[in-house]
Amino acid sequence: MTKCVLILGGYGNFGKRISAALASKGIPVLIAGRNLQKANDLAKSIGPNATPLKLDIETGLARAFKEHRPCVVVNTVGPFQGQGYDVARAAIDHMIHYIDLADGREFVAGIDKLDQYAQDAGVAVISGASTVPALSDAVVAAYASDFARIDLMKYGIAPGQGAERGLATTRAILGYVGRKLAPFKGIRSDIYGWQDIYRQRYPGLGARWMANCDIPDLDLLPDRHNIGTIQFSAGLELSPLHLGLWAMSQLVRLGLPLPLERIAPALLSVSNWFNPFGSKNGGMHVFLTGESAQNPGQQIELSWFIVARNGCGPHIPTIPAIILAARIANGDQPAAGAMPCLGLVSLADYLSEMETMEIETITHLQSIAP
Repeated sequence: MTKCVLILGGYGNFGKRISAALASKGIPVLIAGRNLQKANDLAKSIGPNATPLKLDIETGLARAFKEHRPCVVVNTVGPFQGQGYDVARAAIDHMIHYIDLADGREFVAGIDKLDQYAQDAGVAVISGASTVPALSDAVVAAYASDFARIDLMKYGIAPGQGAERGLATTRAILGYVGRKLAPFKGIRSDIYGWQDIYRQRYPGLGARWMANCDIPDLDLLPDRHNIGTIQFSAGLELSPLHLGLWAMSQLVRLGLPLPLERIAPALLSVSNWFNPFGSKNGGMHVFLTGESAQNPGQQIELSWFIVARNGCGPHIPTIPAIILAARIANGDQPAAGAMPCLGLVSLADYLSEMETMEIETITHLQSIAP
């Protein structure tokens, strides 16, 4: 018998997509959040497999676990930067599997602090079930056999201006704009958030500005895939917005105390004024450069793009959580322990889940002249 999935922030930017996707698979979902009206409205639009639940995770989580006994809880309530593991610990206490969409570098990389606790309870605690590190890891894993050694992984995400953006994601980015990032493998100088800008061209989308972001991959992927140097960036579709944020990063780097996280709602609102000037098309690129496994001594480069059109981009970060939650709800018990979402969702799994959406991938592997 299929058991229910509790989705924290179930009517939010990512939560509503996870709720609808799981319900469409015949899996009962509890759409949880502080605003019962929003939860109820979404549940009505989804249908009989969705149930609204008024829930404040700071005060009512244990009671919700006891009353509803979900098989897994999906936590979409960010930003995760600076958060503790209270929700994950509560899930373990009640022997409930846990999945989150965290992109906070320390949060995801440090989830193994709960490993023994989760093993003892016989549950899986999976952090970072989102684009990074789940999809980025899946791309590298899919093509790792082509490389004897990966010298450089350069990649990034560029959402469309008209694609829906969440406040939590906005706060997360603003939290490190202009601030020095913690060191990671392969860097030779200090790296600052939203700096080192460059232009990246996407098939069918044109060129987008990119800038440094702080993500779990910087700590996780180099050792996992023997990558010499790693660089991740994100970009805004409209140049004035991207370069304006870059200018703010310069001021923060110089020591000006701009309260960017506090004014995130206002900045997001202003950004939305520009939606008519952009598109709902976004993309992600991954470039891997290194030595060929088939031809020792020969340098090769993999270019991999995913392009999402007409607002499909925000679905991409939700796919790992949907796949993993559906497996658990249908009786597939994951290995117990606490871990980042690495090696749990393959690229083939990812693409299969998105095959009905306006999303395509473009791949090119070529030799590089010496």
